[in-house]
Amino acid sequence: MSPQTKNVNWVGLREQMVEDQLLARGISDPRVVQAMRHVKRHKFVPLDLLSEAYKDLALPIGLGQTISQPYIVAYVAELLEISSTDTVLEVGAGSGYQAAVLSRLADRVIAVESISALASAAQNRIASMRINNVIVFEGDGGMGMPAQGPYDAILISAAAPQIPAPLMAQLKTGGRLVAPIGSATSQNIVLYKRVGSYSTQEKLTPVRFVPLTGKWGS
Repeated sequence: MSPQTKNVNWVGLREQMVEDQLLARGISDPRVVQAMRHVKRHKFVPLDLLSEAYKDLALPIGLGQTISQPYIVAYVAELLEISSTDTVLEVGAGSGYQAAVLSRLADRVIAVESISALASAAQNRIASMRINNVIVFEGDGGMGMPAQGPYDAILISAAAPQIPAPLMAQLKTGGRLVAPIGSATSQNIVLYKRVGSYSTQEKLTPVRFVPLTGKWGS
């Protein structure tokens, strides 16, 4: 860590982030709030962006990918209604930050990342933080990870034109799936709930995510 940041009050910055960016905007699930207080976002951003770690910003992490702004990370986690016994799939692991937050809510988190260097770095970072209920796989996230499922909740952390059919097939009855759906320039968070042989969907807030790659990408 650089001399400019070694004496930074990271705990205070996280608390300010929670107060100003989450609670003030209506994030109310106490487990999500506590997870956001606990997970060290500055461990997941590039060293040259440490001063931006707790700002209300998505940040580049290299290779054309980003770490989502804190509010969006908390918002989608809250929508998933994760219980402590759930198995969760995240598509698009990126830096691993969202998976680390989900690890505080779920029993087990399976994350899939298509970019080899990011998948490896995310797994190493998570292991170094002694988070032992997250596994990061390299692969085409739109195909899911059926060997590890089925899943109580699925989060797609990349924009897709539609929900990949393999992911819906891996979602348990009663499960929730959250994804940014739309074009490269216009997307909304959509909440799907699988009810028996059909699903319901609710179109929510507009967002801007990097595109999903692979067979089911844009």
